[in-house]
Amino acid sequence: MITFLRFYLPLYLVLYLLVSFLVPTYKTYRQTGINPVTFGKSDSAHDYIGGVMKILIGLLLAAVLLFSFGSDAYLFTSPVLFLEHSSLQLTGLVLIHVSLIWIAIAQYQMSTSWRIGIDETHKTTLRTNGLFSISRNPIFLGMIISVFGLFLILPNAITFFCTLMTYFMIQIQVRLEEVFLTQQHASEYSLYKQKVRRFL
Repeated sequence: MITFLRFYLPLYLVLYLLVSFLVPTYKTYRQTGINPVTFGKSDSAHDYIGGVMKILIGLLLAAVLLFSFGSDAYLFTSPVLFLEHSSLQLTGLVLIHVSLIWIAIAQYQMSTSWRIGIDETHKTTLRTNGLFSISRNPIFLGMIISVFGLFLILPNAITFFCTLMTYFMIQIQVRLEEVFLTQQHASEYSLYKQKVRRFL
């Protein structure tokens, strides 16, 4: 299992970044001419969250690369030895793949309304069908599950920190987006909030 994970996890992360960020960004830009990445470099709460999320992604990549290629250097991540069990690793593998499929479906259903962050310049269509009929934030939900799954596969201080921070950063980002969507879609979004839960 360990040998397989050392080979497979870097490939999975590349696939995850393609499916979750790069392909939707390129697709949205091609279809609309709009850059869907809205995080900037200002001192606002919105841009601060974007900066933190970039750091968390970098830390997760570092943890996986140290595991796959670092050998003894992986010990510096402080592995949680009592959680290193094949059953938890299998559970984590199931979670990261289910969440990736879930994210891909949500990305497809969101279509050209997809953004990374809050787009205050271009009005987007409020998506309420498909996965969005059971979760107001299916992509964020998938991200939380995928990071937790990675923690189960590689339980260490870095993946634990990234799991907690991802959860809290997403909780804050969701609330910022809710304020914005209420302003942009008014009663339509208010009714949607009453019918569909924030996550599940």
